[in-house]
Amino acid sequence: MKGSKKRGGPALGINMTPMIDVVFQLIIFFITTAILQQQHLELKIEMALAPHGPVVEEQDPRTVYIDVDREGRIVVGQQAYSDGALRALLRQQVGIYGQSLPVVIRGDGRTRHEDIKRVMDACTQAGLWRVRFAAVKEAAARDPRRQ
Repeated sequence: MKGSKKRGGPALGINMTPMIDVVFQLIIFFITTAILQQQHLELKIEMALAPHGPVVEEQDPRTVYIDVDREGRIVVGQQAYSDGALRALLRQQVGIYGQSLPVVIRGDGRTRHEDIKRVMDACTQAGLWRVRFAAVKEAAARDPRRQ
């Protein structure tokens, strides 16, 4: 038997166009998400300084950011909530994402501890256990008054 000859036909290969389109759509999605995430944070919060705290590199996209200003107002996504409304919101989120939903409390440096405790109590009542506190690390290292 002799070897078969190659017959002329279409060249085999992978069409990269759909994959490139998907990559560009993902880039646009992540840029838009990052911008919207920054807009949801209460900008009037002057967070406490923590020069020795750990730096968080990865963010879970399900994270709920709860701001507590110096007057004790609770704000989530630029909307003010009462204690009861916050508990209802957190219970709703637990129903969707489960009890492993991460929560970050961003308290103003002049916020009373009892106001932060109200938010922590609401998280506990909703069954949330992944609660962290946000602080500013970089400014603390540069501010000689805080060391």
